[in-house]
Amino acid sequence: MFSTSRTACSGSAGAPERIPVAVHALDPLLREGAIGQLRRRPEIELREENASASGTVALLVGDVLDEEVLTRLRRLVRGEGARAVLVVNSLREAELLEVIECGVGAIVWRHEATATRLMQAVLAAARGDGDLPADLLGRLISQVGALHRSAAGRTGFLSSGLTPREVDVLRLVAEGLDTGEVASNLSYSERTVKNVIHGLNTRLHLRNRAHAVAYALREGYI
Repeated sequence: MFSTSRTACSGSAGAPERIPVAVHALDPLLREGAIGQLRRRPEIELREENASASGTVALLVGDVLDEEVLTRLRRLVRGEGARAVLVVNSLREAELLEVIECGVGAIVWRHEATATRLMQAVLAAARGDGDLPADLLGRLISQVGALHRSAAGRTGFLSSGLTPREVDVLRLVAEGLDTGEVASNLSYSERTVKNVIHGLNTRLHLRNRAHAVAYALREGYI
């Protein structure tokens, strides 16, 4: 899930396939700054904010995650089918799960938002992978673990619903391994790993790998 890639996906003719990206920001200076970073990359096809979001990576830039930013995220991901990258200065503990469950799989800190770092996050989002800063991943695991322990204490919670193979895959994804590394560790093909994740996301109505890991953590599987 939390993987990096240095090349875009290949098209059917072997040429790099350009990734459609629409940059959204309440502050026009932030928007132009992000556009300037991405314009340098030939793998990117920049689109207007008002273009159809379906099949597009929406890069949303803000200082903090206020209600206006969160509302726009929900509209882009849930309403219009975009894959989202969020660029912010900070996230409070209470906001982290909300962002993941909203459908955001890639998050970049503003102070790390170089052209290379933004491209890495866009590629991850386009693949349906996740890309979180290391400190944020640790906070996510701790936060969901605490929620699970609390739920278990209140209700005598017992997990059910994921297969052992799905749990094995998600455990490695949560540790930061990319698809190839997960496949190697489990002696699966990469296609099998992708099919496992796609299958559980479809069955449980999860939006991406980050959401799947959050679900598995919350339910006590990993």
